[in-house]
Amino acid sequence: MLADNCAMQLLRYPKQFDVIVTDNLFGDMLSDQASMLTGSLGLLPSASLGAKNKEGKARAMYEPIHGSAPDIAGKGIANPIATILSFAMALRYSLDLDKEADALEKAVQSVLDEGLRTKDILSKGTKEVSTSKMGDAIISKLQ
Repeated sequence: MLADNCAMQLLRYPKQFDVIVTDNLFGDMLSDQASMLTGSLGLLPSASLGAKNKEGKARAMYEPIHGSAPDIAGKGIANPIATILSFAMALRYSLDLDKEADALEKAVQSVLDEGLRTKDILSKGTKEVSTSKMGDAIISKLQ
């Protein structure tokens, strides 16, 4: 699929995609577009995966798709979920710790199911929490 068609298909019928594998240039553009389907850049993890090493582990870099957001630094309003889910991806794909990755993903889902939200994903009927409160709530689900 060509990148321009993929961008259109992301908007037209996003459920057809589970994983999109592409180079960095198109991946950056498509991931920013896909983030708006979730409502926030603060929700999406990413992985840049390379060839496996001699031990069979993926050479990779894991990071949220959002940038450093210096405009909100120190304000307690950043959404930590993409960073946390990026770590879950590292657990799964580079460290073969599927059980631990599952636990982390379930902790995030549980907190969201309880209605806790950072400012970027706040909606009617949910409770706004700070960056640290969101992180603490997710950690508490792991204990």
